[in-house]
Amino acid sequence: MTDEREVRILSHVPVPMLARIGEHFPKAAVVAIPDRGDLPPEVRGDVLLTMAWGSPNLAQVLERGVRWVHAYGTGVNAFPFHELRGVPLTCSRGASAIPISEWVIAMMLAAEKRLPESWIHEPPEHWNIFDLGGLHGRTLGLLGLGGIAQATAQRALAFGMTVIAHRRTSRPSPIAGVELVDLDALLGRSDHLVVAAPDTRDTHHVIDRAALARIKRGVHLVNIARGGLVDQDALRGALDTGQVKLASLDTVDPEPLPAGHWLFTHPRVRLSPHCSWSAPGALDRLLDAFLDNLAHWLAGEPLEGIVDLELGY
Repeated sequence: MTDEREVRILSHVPVPMLARIGEHFPKAAVVAIPDRGDLPPEVRGDVLLTMAWGSPNLAQVLERGVRWVHAYGTGVNAFPFHELRGVPLTCSRGASAIPISEWVIAMMLAAEKRLPESWIHEPPEHWNIFDLGGLHGRTLGLLGLGGIAQATAQRALAFGMTVIAHRRTSRPSPIAGVELVDLDALLGRSDHLVVAAPDTRDTHHVIDRAALARIKRGVHLVNIARGGLVDQDALRGALDTGQVKLASLDTVDPEPLPAGHWLFTHPRVRLSPHCSWSAPGALDRLLDAFLDNLAHWLAGEPLEGIVDLELGY
């Protein structure tokens, strides 16, 4: 089903990635614009499709008739909210929940099954003997309960894990079987602690030295949110003492890390380059959120994935 209403979309996202817009909205005109420098005087548009961190020329673009901005991504903590001046901002929130939750499960399984250290490349001293753990019966703690955490909870419950979560609001858990707890209980009970909250002024360094002192000894810490939620200097001390047994980090601060940073070589750190979102169709899912919202916008319906500028997500 296609929508024949006219709309002019200015895009910082490479236009070849956006072919499906024309398939669903034949009268949509997608205009590629630079992300810095002056725009040609004739450029105007109704909608801006931009990156999750905005652009240096955002203020000028918004002066060209733009009435709605969509960030082609999920985390918008780096977006220059002050430039919007009343123009609504949406993002592709939840679009990466499936691949990221699968990555979390993979990291937890790798930690419990001691991969890759249990692989052998020569005859071992003993066959049939290796001290492996499992997910069944372990407690997964979720810091945050958004789309990624919910998808992770569903998968963890299928493995027979106990799942607890701490969230900002008092709303009940949308996932049956997930127990909501306070932060102290989350820290003290989790065998695997997944940081899945947005990066805001209230959550910056929420996992700090004090939190790490209260955490269950030997915890596996997984961060798929933003590096700023974890005080990495404090984490280094907790890793060195074994308070944190292992840290699987897909997000760090800063990104990219400079050469020689201690996180690259610490024996208790498993580091990946912010790629947990990657999977077949991952970019299409980011665009799906925009296509759904474009249909809402053209029909005068409420948009989904609205960013609360006060909260920062």
